[in-house]
Amino acid sequence: MAGMNERNGYVALVLVSHSAAIAEGVAELVSQVAGPDVSILTAGGGPDGTLGTDGGRVLEALRTASEGAGGVVLMDLGSSILSVRAALGELSSEQRERLAVVDAPLVEGAVAAGVTASTGATRDETALAATQARAAAKF
Repeated sequence: MAGMNERNGYVALVLVSHSAAIAEGVAELVSQVAGPDVSILTAGGGPDGTLGTDGGRVLEALRTASEGAGGVVLMDLGSSILSVRAALGELSSEQRERLAVVDAPLVEGAVAAGVTASTGATRDETALAATQARAAAKF
């Protein structure tokens, strides 16, 4: 898991992917548009560096994001979704309440959430921006 900066008063983003390269690449893209104030945590790839999802890293990222202003969690597919669901079960109710797990496209949702979070928006406003990215037409 990597965090792009220290926690502050801004909503954090958690990016969960089967690929460490995808998670880190999306985090790099988001940090370019969101700036240095938005904490971006990644949990990508399996525990041995292969494709997959490392439940321990997912849990650690969710715990970190549940501090402060809370966090918005975005996932790619399959076991990343299952890993987030399992990790949520390991958190206290207070920690879960500070997280918003969104059904949004990973890249577009993360960019929209990052830009929104950078304005000092709330967790719910940031989650809504990520979710609304589903409707962004490409043509």
